[in-house]
Amino acid sequence: MARIRLFVILVLALTAGGALAFGTYSYLQNASTVRTVSAPTRAVVVATGDLQLGAELSADDLKAIEFPANSVPAGAFGRPADLIGRGLIVPVVQNEPILEAKLAPREAGSGLPPAIPTGMRAISVRVNDVIGVAGYVLPGTHVDVLATASPTDQHPDTTSKVVLTNVQVLTAGTKMEQPGDKGKPQPVTVVTLLVNPEQAERLTLASTEGKIQLALRNPLDQTAPATPGVRPAILLGTPPPSSRPATAVPSRRPRPAAAAPAPEPTPTVEIIRGDKRAYEPVK
Repeated sequence: MARIRLFVILVLALTAGGALAFGTYSYLQNASTVRTVSAPTRAVVVATGDLQLGAELSADDLKAIEFPANSVPAGAFGRPADLIGRGLIVPVVQNEPILEAKLAPREAGSGLPPAIPTGMRAISVRVNDVIGVAGYVLPGTHVDVLATASPTDQHPDTTSKVVLTNVQVLTAGTKMEQPGDKGKPQPVTVVTLLVNPEQAERLTLASTEGKIQLALRNPLDQTAPATPGVRPAILLGTPPPSSRPATAVPSRRPRPAAAAPAPEPTPTVEIIRGDKRAYEPVK
């Protein structure tokens, strides 16, 4: 009897479970499906990889992807063929849309010259890991230029001073140079700065007459504080010779001659004759 009861209970459980599963399946089949609405799209040309300033665009650098039609950036292109041969005036990262504002004019070609604004100049300086702020001086960053030189070729007159402020870095890279003794080519780091003609003169003189140092700055900081510069004496806390207090020098004027002693008075004797009185010196 116990086995029969267990068998009956098992059959009832299987029947109830099957009925519940069938009912759930039927409900899902008869339920209304969610409708998907497709938004209109538009092809936009983007970069297939990171591209540097001055790069000439080729077919391998471009691809077209679908953008929502209402989110297409202004100045975007729809066909890669419209951009082949044009140069970039700003760096571009992978999958970034290529816009008209990021391109040089069609007749300007590629390379660095189209990226130089009117009235500005690009000038390159040699740097090392210290001068180049340990490799953090990258295209698009801003730096101050400090120069260390002596106007009189005397060590006490050596001065360090900020000569240029808020200068934009156009390019930063390494090139190979042949040493003067015909040794093996050596890698040299070169930084190209965007300056006006007057700043180009100051930078050239600073790098020729002394040493320069780059100071990385926040691109949002537009301040340009005027600094007087610093000399070795000020750096060590010693006042320069011109500002030291003068030491009192003892006067060397001849002392006035001592006055001659007054002669001692000659002893006299008072003589009275009648109503007359006279004084006679005693010899």
